[in-house]
Amino acid sequence: MFHQCNDNTRVWIPDPEDVWRPAELTRDYKEGDRSLQLRLEDDTIREYPIDAQSKQLPFLRNPDILVGENDLTALSYLHEPAVLHNLKVRFLESNHIYTYCGIVLVAINPYEQLPIYGQDVIYAYSGQNMGDMDPHIFAVAEEAYKQMARDEKNQSIIVSGESGAGKTVSAKYAMRYFATVGGSASDTNIEEKVLASSPIMEAIGNAKTTRNDNSSRFGKYIQIGFDKRYHIIGANMRTYLLEKSRVVFQADDERNYHIFYQLCAAASLPELKELALTCAEDFFYTSQGGDTSIEGVDDAEDFEKTRQAFTLLGVRESHQISIFKIIASILHLGNVEIQAERQDDSCSVSPQDEHLSAFCRLLGVEHSQMEHWLCHRKLVTTAETYVKTMSLQQVVNARNALAKHIYAQLFGWIVEQVNKALHTALKQHSFIGVLDIYGFETFEVNSFEQFCINYANEKLQQQFNSHVFKLEQEEYMKEQIPWTLIDFYDNQPCIDLIEAKLGILDLLDEECKVPKGTDQNWAQKLYDRHGGCQHFQKPRMSNTAFIVAHFADKVEYLSDGFLEKNRDTDEEQQINILKASKCPLVADLFHDDKDSVPAPSTSAKGSKINVRSSRPLLKASNKEHKKTVGHQFRTSLQLLMETLNATTPHYVRCIKPNDEKLPFHFDPKRAVQQLRACGVLETIRISAAGYPSRWTYHDFFNRYRMLIKKRELASGDKKAICRSVLESLIKDPDKFQFGRTKIFFRAGQVAYLEKLRADKFRAATITIQKTVRGWLQRVKYRRLKGATLTLQRYCRGHLARRLAEHLRRTRAAVVFQKQYRMRRARLAYRKVRRAAIVIQACTRGMFVRRIYRQVLREHKATVIQKHVRGWAARRHFLRLRGAAIVIQCAFRRLKAKQELKALKIEARSAEHLKRLNVGMENKVVQLQRKIDDQNKEFKTLSEQLSAAASAHAMEVTKLRKELAHYQQSPGGDVGLRLQEEVESLRTELQRAHSERKILEDAHSRENDELRKRVADLEQENALLKDEKEQLNHQILSQSKDDLARGSAQENLLMKRELEEERSRYQNLVKEYSRLEQRYDNLRDEMTIIKQTPGHKRNPSNQSSLESDSNYPSISTSEVGDTEDALQQVEEIGLEKAALDMTVFLKLQKRVRELEQERRKLQAQLERREQQDGRKVQVEPPKNDIDLDQDTDLAYNTLKRQELESENKKLKNDLNELRKAVADQATQNNAAPGSGSPDGYGLLLNQLRLANEELEVRKEEVLILRTQIVSADQRRLAGKSAEPNINARTSWPNSEKHVDQEDAIEAYHGVCQTNSKTEDWGYLNEDGELGLAYQGLKQVARLLEAQLQAQSRAHEEEVECLKAQVEALKEEMDRQQQTFSQTLLLSPEAQVEFGVQQEMSRLTNENLDLKELVEKLEKNEKKLKKQLKIHMKRVQDLEAAQTLAQNGKRHQELSRQVAVQRKEKDFQGMLEYHREDEALLVRNLVTELKPQALAGTVPCLPAYILYMCIRHADYVNDDLKVHSLLTSTINGIKKVLKKHSDDFEMTSFWLSNTCRLLHCLKQYSGDEGFMTQNTAKQNEHCLKNFDLTEYRQVLSDLSIQIYQQLIKIAEGVLQPMIVSAMLENESIQGLSGVKPTGYRKRSSSMADGDHSYCLEAVIRQMNSFHTVMCDQGLDPEIILQVFKQLFYMITAVTLNNLLLRKDVCSWSTGMQLRYNISQLEEWLRGRNLHQSGAVQTMEPLIQAAQLLQLKKKTPEDAEAICSLSTSLSTQQIVKILNLYTPLNEFEERVTVGFIRTIQAQLQDRNDPQQLLLDYKHMFPVLFPFNPSALTMDSIHIPACLNLEFLTEV
Repeated sequence: MFHQCNDNTRVWIPDPEDVWRPAELTRDYKEGDRSLQLRLEDDTIREYPIDAQSKQLPFLRNPDILVGENDLTALSYLHEPAVLHNLKVRFLESNHIYTYCGIVLVAINPYEQLPIYGQDVIYAYSGQNMGDMDPHIFAVAEEAYKQMARDEKNQSIIVSGESGAGKTVSAKYAMRYFATVGGSASDTNIEEKVLASSPIMEAIGNAKTTRNDNSSRFGKYIQIGFDKRYHIIGANMRTYLLEKSRVVFQADDERNYHIFYQLCAAASLPELKELALTCAEDFFYTSQGGDTSIEGVDDAEDFEKTRQAFTLLGVRESHQISIFKIIASILHLGNVEIQAERQDDSCSVSPQDEHLSAFCRLLGVEHSQMEHWLCHRKLVTTAETYVKTMSLQQVVNARNALAKHIYAQLFGWIVEQVNKALHTALKQHSFIGVLDIYGFETFEVNSFEQFCINYANEKLQQQFNSHVFKLEQEEYMKEQIPWTLIDFYDNQPCIDLIEAKLGILDLLDEECKVPKGTDQNWAQKLYDRHGGCQHFQKPRMSNTAFIVAHFADKVEYLSDGFLEKNRDTDEEQQINILKASKCPLVADLFHDDKDSVPAPSTSAKGSKINVRSSRPLLKASNKEHKKTVGHQFRTSLQLLMETLNATTPHYVRCIKPNDEKLPFHFDPKRAVQQLRACGVLETIRISAAGYPSRWTYHDFFNRYRMLIKKRELASGDKKAICRSVLESLIKDPDKFQFGRTKIFFRAGQVAYLEKLRADKFRAATITIQKTVRGWLQRVKYRRLKGATLTLQRYCRGHLARRLAEHLRRTRAAVVFQKQYRMRRARLAYRKVRRAAIVIQACTRGMFVRRIYRQVLREHKATVIQKHVRGWAARRHFLRLRGAAIVIQCAFRRLKAKQELKALKIEARSAEHLKRLNVGMENKVVQLQRKIDDQNKEFKTLSEQLSAAASAHAMEVTKLRKELAHYQQSPGGDVGLRLQEEVESLRTELQRAHSERKILEDAHSRENDELRKRVADLEQENALLKDEKEQLNHQILSQSKDDLARGSAQENLLMKRELEEERSRYQNLVKEYSRLEQRYDNLRDEMTIIKQTPGHKRNPSNQSSLESDSNYPSISTSEVGDTEDALQQVEEIGLEKAALDMTVFLKLQKRVRELEQERRKLQAQLERREQQDGRKVQVEPPKNDIDLDQDTDLAYNTLKRQELESENKKLKNDLNELRKAVADQATQNNAAPGSGSPDGYGLLLNQLRLANEELEVRKEEVLILRTQIVSADQRRLAGKSAEPNINARTSWPNSEKHVDQEDAIEAYHGVCQTNSKTEDWGYLNEDGELGLAYQGLKQVARLLEAQLQAQSRAHEEEVECLKAQVEALKEEMDRQQQTFSQTLLLSPEAQVEFGVQQEMSRLTNENLDLKELVEKLEKNEKKLKKQLKIHMKRVQDLEAAQTLAQNGKRHQELSRQVAVQRKEKDFQGMLEYHREDEALLVRNLVTELKPQALAGTVPCLPAYILYMCIRHADYVNDDLKVHSLLTSTINGIKKVLKKHSDDFEMTSFWLSNTCRLLHCLKQYSGDEGFMTQNTAKQNEHCLKNFDLTEYRQVLSDLSIQIYQQLIKIAEGVLQPMIVSAMLENESIQGLSGVKPTGYRKRSSSMADGDHSYCLEAVIRQMNSFHTVMCDQGLDPEIILQVFKQLFYMITAVTLNNLLLRKDVCSWSTGMQLRYNISQLEEWLRGRNLHQSGAVQTMEPLIQAAQLLQLKKKTPEDAEAICSLSTSLSTQQIVKILNLYTPLNEFEERVTVGFIRTIQAQLQDRNDPQQLLLDYKHMFPVLFPFNPSALTMDSIHIPACLNLEFLTEV
């Protein structure tokens, strides 16, 4: 290193504050100098002394180009300051928390949540090699997962570090990666359970310490099991050394385990009331550390997460409550007050201690026993047993030991339950273990826990050192280079000191067995035994402490408490009490402890091995002792090391950057301390001892080819070139070695080569600058000379042009004079000529006008003469015609009088009267007889009426006597009171009627006002609309451009919304296809599992695809009725009906209709109930008017029931009477002069009088009955208080309370009345009066019903009007608000807003009209098709009849017609038999190869299928159409499933499916699809069926095929993208390769033989394009395919750019822009530039520009912000952080510049996602593309084997 210490050499010197400080030599170092003169960064000069003995010079600094590398082993100088500086630069300047150090991933805790752990980042790292991406925990996890799958060997990820360094989070993210990448193949969701175990273990095993708010106080090793397909099938957890002492003691500013505080925070929950918990400050075990809360942590919320995790893992609610009881009991145990007695020799607990009672109650143990054995202990000797009291300190220790033991047992039980939940019965093929274990710890006071932790780290460090050495050795052997044994630190002596025979642990166990062993005696034994050991020291000032020299540092341990913690003893009687607990969980915990095997036997129970408390001594023998904690820990640690040695380890070292937990704050002292402790520097030392820098021949050649001479480059062997150049540049052969594929360099040699390369570049730069400057000066001289010659030429030209101009002007003046004189003479001549012409014209006009006036006067005189002569002639004619008419009238009147006189004489003759009275005699006799009969009937009715009157009088007399009797009773004035009440009720009734009338009038007036108001509002709205339209027209005329822009923006917005909706729909289709595929897989698995030798399998053609629920039936316009569906099910059978979805859809629609009807009825019922409720609320609840209401109710009830029965009879009688009268009137029409009408009117008058009398009598009877009922009710009111019933009828008085007994009595009275009315026949003989009365009753009932219906209709109409008014009010408010807002806007905004409102209104109206039109069209189609079917049936019947009549002759004729039809042209239909359908599908779909149709019409299978469908439509066979379409779709799905990775087959069926869809549209008969059809094509349309729903099914199938096509293409292209776009040198010599360290990029291996170039990608896309074009795929779909593929290329390339530091450089930007231009050129050459693919590459284009732009000044920042519009803020900052110079001439991006960019971009609302979703798929659109071919022009090739098809 002496020759490198020259002037300006940069070095590192020690510093007490920053550990290492950079400096620069100001003068050359000469051997023998005692000091170095250095210049620090602040330009101060400092003398650095050199040790005379060691002559150790300062460490050299790496070149700036190597600073910030991803891998520390890529540094040229490998030493501690270089490692520390590189980590600091990456952490502070680039915010990179992960760095490789060989095989170790160094992770620095940022103390801030970073967006680098999302699902997109996981998918970005999935499948990538470890060196291809930036360092990340996901890269380590992917490497472990890949090695497990590739080498079929178990893996381990060892995560270590200090408390607070982020071990638990790193392990959690590693498990999340495995859960995402290796998700379970079944529905067990085992990956969710693995992740759910974290909240549980954090709650019961993590606590706040002074260094970490969520410190793991135990170690755990989680094995994640995988099956043969490398899906997660289960997991298992082992735990190590739980810190039980934390349960009973916490230091200052620390907390107990989180679960205690979570329970206290959730103590108010109802299910936790019985725990009797309060806040955490009230309990001794949770308040010793001071503050019980953690900033930013909600314990109640964390408790809910813990419960959810328990539930997800299958822990029952009862067990959860039991767990919480046990934890709460520990808190209560800590608060038990112990009182000392008799000078501390004994103590006691108060029986009334509430905390002890709560402890016993929660655990279900005896209070008295626990109270006794807390203060006593049992001593067992050989002879007898003693019970001895304990001192206060002993009781406290015993109590604490019991609390620790309970918690440890519970911890072990929970771990066991977690393992049970994660256990699987499937066979485990391999596993990946994640070890989250405590790092090296040293505190001011170190005890037994720190000793065990550091012992475990010694073992792990030994394993790590051996593994690193082994890898180095394997690398050298694989490259076949000579190597010598590398000396590395071996910590085996320190491990022997701890675990060897008579080591520290052995002596500790031996001292524990001594009856009176003490910590002091054990420490003295250590001094005596290991005093001379180099790793053991005795402190000078202490006799109870000892020092162990660990690999990381020396640690002083205090021996106090070692024996007690190692014994971990518990009182046997206390444990026995817990075993007898009434709580099953508590009893199980300690019974398991008793029955467990003392030695750790299984890995699954590792947690119980480490945390199990002491086993009670057996009474039978004292020879067997329980294992100590140290022995258990040593055994479990040995098992762990055996497991790790049997796996391939991966190391993650977590570093804590500062103790203050500040985000992105780096403390060099703490970092160096941890780097030394975790083994990172040891890895560096091992690497530096050999050949740390390694280059492949290909990378070395690319990097240093400028150092190679030109003649050497002529050789094609790169290895030989590299050998020759190295031998010429580096003279010492020991400084490098040539391996098989790599070149190995000693430390510092790469820096030397970089210096030579920089010197070469500097010399070349000087030469280029010299040449360019000379060229610029020559160019400047030539420019000046040319300018001088040009000036001279222009001056001479100017003088010549001036002379020529003078000569030209002189000649022009002569010409001007000549022309002027000529023009003046011409003007004078023209003036004289115009004057002569004017005079001539005026004279000639005067003579012509005179002649015209003379002719006009003569013409007018002629007209007047004509009219006068016509008037005189007409007047004479009219006078003559009037005289003729008068003579005619007189003569005709004379004739009429003579004829009238003759007619009168003839009418008085007898013969005329005889003719008129023919048959009247018989009718008179009949009428006379009828009158006699009616007189008899009247007499009979009169007698009956008199009898009824007498009976009625008797009854009235009887009732009056009863009434007098009641009046003479103690309530004598009851009748008067009743009458008064009746009068008051009548008055009230009249008042109610008047109020009702008033309300109705008010309501009608209000309706009128509302209608008027609505009309006014509508008129006002119309005026506003007119005004708005006028304003719109005015503003539109002013700002048409603004309106166009607004419309364009709105159209773009609507298009975007349409695209989003289409994307959501197609995502649903994709999800459906994925679920369908999953269903198929599960069904196949179930078939394999359940299949037996005698099992009958389904036919092979009936797969799950045939039971798809998205196949609709053939619909003419609607689905149909439920009865038809049920009948169809019965006809086709249950098995086939299960496959036919027609019945299902019909039933489904019927169910929807019934559901709608049910909801409608439910709404009506609720509305009626609300109305009834309002009526009930209106009723007055006063008790003093109930009797009046009951009276009115009884009267109305009796009257209603009476009238109902009477109306029914009267209606029937009246109808019969009317019928008889009508018949009689018909018979009497021939005799109008008879007296029968008088008899009939007399009868009707008598009947009317009888009815009036009867009504009066009945009214009196009803009034008397009502009075009797009311009196009886008042008499019984005091005796009973029965609840009233609400009799609700439609009568006005029916809404009143009626007593139950009164209602029953009234009902019986009505029945009696009805029975009496049945005997009314005695009133007259024929019962006509009764019939009339019954008819009147029915008429009254009908009128009442009509009144009620009108009332209900009126109420409904009022409600509708109110709803309309409310709606109009809301509309008016909204319009007024809109109008007011519009007035506040600018004119342009008003126009835009008005247009938007009008567009929304028109859109709504358009949608409504469309729905109406669709319904009408469907009905029209339905009727047309039904008419066609009936017409066809009629034609068939007529043809059959014609054939039957004509016989044989017509049969021959029909045969001749058939022959003629056969000879006609092909009609474009193909006929097949039903049994040939399977053969058709097999030959045309399932077994068809695309190559077989080469050279034929594209999409031929689609055309053939349509012709078959058309024939089935022609014969009106719906089942045939349905079966063919279903079989075709299922066949296509089978083919696609079978060829899921065949691009050609997928493209073939995508084109055919789209073509079949287009055919169904083109020939559907819809006018919208027939605009481009020819007349011949219109003849090929479907006639009978509407296949609209099948078009939707085919559209969904096309979407699925398109998604599969994209998936196949992406799978082919994705491995090529990164290599072709980022790594391959399309521009030779542009990119340079930097040192890559231990982690090599996969694409750089083997001279790049496995890399892809851009030409390969273009060739592949050419292949895709050719295949799709040859198979006739629609051009629009091809555009969408390449848009999607180019988006995927952009996303993958940009994601790798954002995750790779080595490609973020200027040269990569140039290379990327060149590649993008090549892709754009390819798009233009294929006419695909309109696909939008270039727009998808916009983020990549901007990223390439960002890499090439200047990044220094604020102007550069503004330019970057303005150009990078398609990149998010995170992406821009990430690229700037990753930007790496490839040469020392480039400068890094400063932190200040990045902060400036962030400040300018802070207003952006960018998404938080860093990476692009390369799996995002644009929604596909299948535009209608009609075919120009006609069906009759298509020919079927013989290779399809479709001979069974018949052309029609």
